[in-house]
Amino acid sequence: MKQWLFLGTAIVSEVIATSAMKSSEGFTKLIPSLIVVVGYVAAFYFLSLTLKTIPVGIAYAIWAGLGIVLIAAVGWMVFGQKLDLPAMLGMGLILLGVFVINVFSKTGGH
Repeated sequence: MKQWLFLGTAIVSEVIATSAMKSSEGFTKLIPSLIVVVGYVAAFYFLSLTLKTIPVGIAYAIWAGLGIVLIAAVGWMVFGQKLDLPAMLGMGLILLGVFVINVFSKTGGH
């Protein structure tokens, strides 16, 4: 069970880091730049802990898929970036893929 907590922490850390990257304005602002570095170090550290029990393909698919959807949500809510219908449908399919992996996959680590 803790591998899923590690994966969730990796995803949240990556989303925070990527969000801060937008605010760092090309690494010209110190605090957002530090958040980027710390966030990515934490993301990869917790992802590496996840890979002890969850296969790399499954962990990465979930990490990347949920990261895409969460970053798009942050972009929309925080930065006012628009999402059109095809973008929302595509992200819905990503979420459906993550659901299918978690519910139906017999791959180790579940």
